[in-house]
Amino acid sequence: MPQEHPTAVDPLRLDAQLCFAVYSAAHAYNRLYRPLLDRLRLTYPQYLVMLVLWEIDGPTVKTLGKRLLLDSGTLTPLLKRLEAAGLLVRERSAIDERQVLIRLTDAGRALKLEAASVPPVIGGAFGGSQADAKLLRETLIDLRDRLNTKADTTPA
Repeated sequence: MPQEHPTAVDPLRLDAQLCFAVYSAAHAYNRLYRPLLDRLRLTYPQYLVMLVLWEIDGPTVKTLGKRLLLDSGTLTPLLKRLEAAGLLVRERSAIDERQVLIRLTDAGRALKLEAASVPPVIGGAFGGSQADAKLLRETLIDLRDRLNTKADTTPA
């Protein structure tokens, strides 16, 4: 008869998986964000795009993709939907027509005021101090970067 709580940790137990802890935490975050972003008429990936544009209005698609860690095949449909919603415009650079610049519309800039209500709700749900949140964010960024480095150097 199998033991429910073996004395040695089985590396294939779900509870032993760091990836499941990260995945399930991300899923919980998405569930928390969904009603907040529904009010803004944004999906979570669209919200991330808007966060970058509220920081720097007018980046190239390439710059935006680097910042969000997204390729243009993923980013372009997001940008098209945000443009159709009237939040941004895509325009060719006058200096280099190969580059596409992303600029906020007045509606896109105004949405920032509505979005200001999101971070306090998310931060309150976290329940830790700002220092705890900063440490966790730094730890996750370090983990992401190490995993990306390993994925980039691991043969397929």
